[in-house]
Amino acid sequence: MSDPSGQQRPRPQYGEYATPEEQRARIRQPDPAFAVTPETVPAAAAPASVPPTAPAGRASAVKAMSGPRLADRIITFGLLGYGLFTVLGSIPAATDYAQFASTFLGVFGVDQELADPAGARGWGLAAALVLGIGWVATFGLSWMSVRARRISFWIPLVGGIVFNMVSSVLLVVPLMSDPAVWSALQDALTAQVG
Repeated sequence: MSDPSGQQRPRPQYGEYATPEEQRARIRQPDPAFAVTPETVPAAAAPASVPPTAPAGRASAVKAMSGPRLADRIITFGLLGYGLFTVLGSIPAATDYAQFASTFLGVFGVDQELADPAGARGWGLAAALVLGIGWVATFGLSWMSVRARRISFWIPLVGGIVFNMVSSVLLVVPLMSDPAVWSALQDALTAQVG
């Protein structure tokens, strides 16, 4: 190789310009000048026993659990705890659908009752089941994501939104199916808005 002035440049020392064939030949025949023999190893470099790896393991675990990852885990499990509290509080309300409907309609000032409260109980049980299964699925996905050291706080948020929406739709179906209740509820909502 030469530079523009015509002078010869020195060959590279570390083989960065070596062809693949030259690299393979060099790997098969290492340079004996760099070989380490037992006589040349300093006594301090050759440990008598293997040091325990527990402190390094603990240090790496502490490092992995610090900063944004630790905050993500705290937020993730905090949201899961809040979700569990909400689900456990919602299940009894959803299973007693007649009481739920009475409270729900009372909030809007509707003095109407369902024509078939016993028939609506199945919708409440379905909503409770969706909430319970949804929380378990959300917990499982969050746990796998946290163990894989990925950002996970969004999983309980999305799970809570999705499963609460599905549960809410299931709880509103019996109210919409009863024409007298639905008409009274629409009138109450129109009066509050207008």
